[in-house]
Amino acid sequence: MPNWLLPENIADVLPSEARKIEELRRDLLDRFRCYGYELVMPPMLEYLESLLPVAGHDMDLRMFKLVDQLSGRTMGVRADMTVQVARIDAHLLNRPSVTRLCYAGSVLHTRPSGLHATREPLQIGAEIYGHAGLEADAEIQELALGSLALAGFAKVRLDLCHVGIFRALMRLDPAAAKRRDELYALLRTKDVPGLREATRDCQDSVRDALLALPALYGDSSVLARAREVLPSDPAIHIALDELQSLADLAGPASVTIDLADLSGYEYESGAMFSVYVPGLPNAVARGGRYDHVGEAFGRARPATGFSMDLRELARLMPGAAPKAAIRAPWGRDDALREMIAGLRAAGEIVMQSLPGHEDDQDEFECDRAIGLENGKWILKKLEK
Repeated sequence: MPNWLLPENIADVLPSEARKIEELRRDLLDRFRCYGYELVMPPMLEYLESLLPVAGHDMDLRMFKLVDQLSGRTMGVRADMTVQVARIDAHLLNRPSVTRLCYAGSVLHTRPSGLHATREPLQIGAEIYGHAGLEADAEIQELALGSLALAGFAKVRLDLCHVGIFRALMRLDPAAAKRRDELYALLRTKDVPGLREATRDCQDSVRDALLALPALYGDSSVLARAREVLPSDPAIHIALDELQSLADLAGPASVTIDLADLSGYEYESGAMFSVYVPGLPNAVARGGRYDHVGEAFGRARPATGFSMDLRELARLMPGAAPKAAIRAPWGRDDALREMIAGLRAAGEIVMQSLPGHEDDQDEFECDRAIGLENGKWILKKLEK
């Protein structure tokens, strides 16, 4: 096997793509900063227990594990940064007030999360801690949609769901609660025949509701249908009201309601959303409320946030045009070196041509050049 061959779904990022990703990362972090989000940088490795605070979470299968040579304990390479940021809020910052945190960094997956997805996403996201009201969910949704608009995606689809509906149905029927995990898996795949079989011993109202959930999919009118067919339970009414409010705040985004979409169910606790853009079968951004994750770190806090993969997002964006640059000759002349230093300090790209290598690089287009005229170094425009 050639030693330059990389593992499946692992790839290098070449110059033009890397520049596109990095510029997008800076723009998004600056946007988060405008909302008051503070940047944190969690470590790539942690002990497994802190990366998997919820037992049975599918993240366990997506995470690479290794043994720490110093302690002998099992460590994990992070597959998601959300739990790490929750740990920072709950255990390290320990603030009593609302805290807004953001992050950007690589994560590693044992398997790709979708068609053509990389196993080394560059995850960027934002989280709000300390406010249980819908206002925090609305801000996170606004920030996610605004981030995609900043990346140039004018046409997006927002899929909304609420795990509170499923949790309420489980509370209403002990027989259903005993088969919670099985019902969850059947709902995620919209397996109606499987649901009919699994709900034979459930209360009629709960069974009818579970069988109705896969069909409660479509535009905002789905919420009115859901009020008619789902049990009259306060928690269900609150969930539907919250979904209606978030749909109303979606702006120009196309809104789809899918009450059987329980992605992330294991630690999500409220409204959840996924955002899709043309040209990509997978969700480009996911978010939602997860109020109980902090319990594993000794301090439960209301929490909601979203994340997206910068590499996947940048792949859909137009190619970056070459950057304008200045060509300069190689030399030790003090005046030349001073001029080059001044231009670089002003933010200009100045490329000194090494002897025998005067051609431009693919990433840059030299539209100006430094030349010597009448004993003085001058900057002149190059003819195309």
